[in-house]
Amino acid sequence: MKAALRILASGVLIGAAAPAVAQERVDLLAIHRIKTEAFRNSQVMDHLFFLTDVHGPRLAGSPAYRKAADWSVGTMKKWGVADPRLETWGEFGRGWTLERFAAHMVAPSYMPIAGSPLAWSAGTQGAVKAETIIATLFTDETRKDRYDLEKLAALIEAWMTTHRGKLGGRIVLIDPVRELPPPTTAASERYAPEALETIARAPEPVPLDPLEWPIVRLPKDERKEHQMYTPAPIEMTADFWLRQTRIFDRLNAFLRDEGVVAVLTADRRGDGGLVFAEEAGSWERGAPIPPPVVAIQPEQYARLHRLTDRKMPVTIELEVRARIDESDPEGFNVVAEIPGGRKRDEIVMLGAHLDSWHAGTGATDNAAGSAVVLEALRILKVLGLPMDRTVRLALWGSEEQGLFGSRRYVAKHFADPITMKTRPDHARLAGYFNIDNGSGKIRGVYLQGNDMVRPIFAAWLEPFHDLGAATLTIDWTGGTDHQSFDSVGLPGFQFIQDPLDYSSRTHHSNLDVYDHVQPGDLMQASAIMASFVYHAATRPDLLPRKPLPRPLPPKKETAAAGSR
Repeated sequence: MKAALRILASGVLIGAAAPAVAQERVDLLAIHRIKTEAFRNSQVMDHLFFLTDVHGPRLAGSPAYRKAADWSVGTMKKWGVADPRLETWGEFGRGWTLERFAAHMVAPSYMPIAGSPLAWSAGTQGAVKAETIIATLFTDETRKDRYDLEKLAALIEAWMTTHRGKLGGRIVLIDPVRELPPPTTAASERYAPEALETIARAPEPVPLDPLEWPIVRLPKDERKEHQMYTPAPIEMTADFWLRQTRIFDRLNAFLRDEGVVAVLTADRRGDGGLVFAEEAGSWERGAPIPPPVVAIQPEQYARLHRLTDRKMPVTIELEVRARIDESDPEGFNVVAEIPGGRKRDEIVMLGAHLDSWHAGTGATDNAAGSAVVLEALRILKVLGLPMDRTVRLALWGSEEQGLFGSRRYVAKHFADPITMKTRPDHARLAGYFNIDNGSGKIRGVYLQGNDMVRPIFAAWLEPFHDLGAATLTIDWTGGTDHQSFDSVGLPGFQFIQDPLDYSSRTHHSNLDVYDHVQPGDLMQASAIMASFVYHAATRPDLLPRKPLPRPLPPKKETAAAGSR
C-alpha cells in the first residue's frame, strides 16, 4: 500500500494539484513545433563543438573566454536575435592563459607526467630541473579546517614556520598519499524511479544555527550548510571565501619568496588517471602569484611520493608557460533578446554560465548548458512563435569564482542583495530558468521552496513525461546562477538532470570534454527549456514568487582571521 501511494504521489507529482493543473494553459501545438525543431533540426552539438573543440577551455578573464563570447554574439546576430552584446558587470581581475606544459621524471628512472597547472599560478623560465621534497600541508584530519578560518590561518602559519628556509630550489609534494580502493559504484548514473522519488520528497526540517557577520566559519553540521545558500546569505558566502583567499595569499607569497621551483598536488577526488584542476593563485590584481602549481594524476603522484619518502633522489624536468594579464580586468556576460509583444516590458530569462576551468574544454561544465540555452533561443527565433513578454538570454561570466556575472547583473537590473532595495525591473521579471549540472537529460525542476509554481510546472512538464521529465521537488539546489535571482526573491529555477559521470569524472577534470556529452540529452533539454520559456512568456500572469527576503544586518567592523 505504501509503495502504491508513492507511485501515485510521484506519478505526476501533480496529482494532488489536479484542479490547478487543469487550469494552467499548455500550448500543445507550440510544444509539437518545438520538439520537431529540437529533434529533427538540432544544432545543439554544433554550438558545443565551437564552444569546446574550437575555443577550448574558457577560464574567466582569459582570451579564450572572450573569443567564445564573441562567437556567441556573432552566431546570434546571424539568427537575427535582437541586440546580442557583451554586457560588462565590473572589475574581475587578472587573466591567465596556459600556453605550454610538459613534465617528466628523469631520475631515478623515466616517467612522463600527466597533469595540469592550476590557474593563476606562475610559469617557469623555460624548462627547469629540480629534486622533490615532501612538505605535507593538509592531512585527512586537518583538511576540514579549511572551513574554520581561525584554524586554517594557524595551520598555515605553523607550516610556514616549520618549512622556512628548507624548500628553495625544490619541487614540493604538498599532499599526502591517499589509498585508491577499487571502485564499488558505477562511474555514470541515470536516475532510477526510486531515486527520483527520493528527490521529490521534501527534506526533513533542520533548525538553523545563528549566523555571525562576517562569517569566519561554516556550520559544523553539513546538513545546515544550506543556510549559506538560501536567499540573503549569498553575499555572506562571498565574504567567507574572500577571507579564506586572504589566508592562502600568505601561503602563496611564502612559496614565492622561498624560491620554490614548483608545487605538485593530487586532488582528493580522482583516481584512474583523472586530473582535477582549478586555481592555486588569486585572480585579483595585485595578489601574490605562487610558483607553478601542478595537479597530476594521483597514481603518478603516489609513485613520486613513495620514492621521495624512501630517500630515493627524484629529479623532475618541468616546463610551464603561463601568461598572466592584468591589462583588461573587466568581467562581462553575453546578453541577447527576442522582443515580446503586448507585454514587452516584462521579461523571461534563460541562462547558463559560459566560463569554465581549464584541464579539459569545459564541456559538461558548462558548455553543455550554454549550448542548450543557445539552442532554445534559436528554436524560438526560427519558429517565430508569438510571445507577449521579451525573452532574454544570458551566458554568465565568472560563475566558477562565485556567481560574479549573474550576481552583479541581478544587483544592477533587479535588486541589491544586501539592502533588498528593488529596481523597476524586479516587478517585471516573470522568471529565470538555468541549466548547469552536466549533460544529463532534464528530469524535472527544483522549486527552491516555491510551492506556488508546482501546479504550473507540473502542467508544463506533462507533455515531456514520455521523455523522462516528470519530477518536481520543493527542495532547493545551490552552486549555480539561479541563486542570484532567488536571493532577491525572484523566481529562479535550476532543472534536475541525470548525473551521468558529471560528479564522478568530468566536473573540473581533464575529461570534461566534448566526448562526455550526450547529444540526445541536450536535444531533450533544449526542447524543455524552449517550452518553459515560451509558456512563461505567454501565460496571462507572471510566475508567483516568494516574499522578498529581509535585508542583511550591517557588517560588524571587527577583523576576521586572515583579513588584510
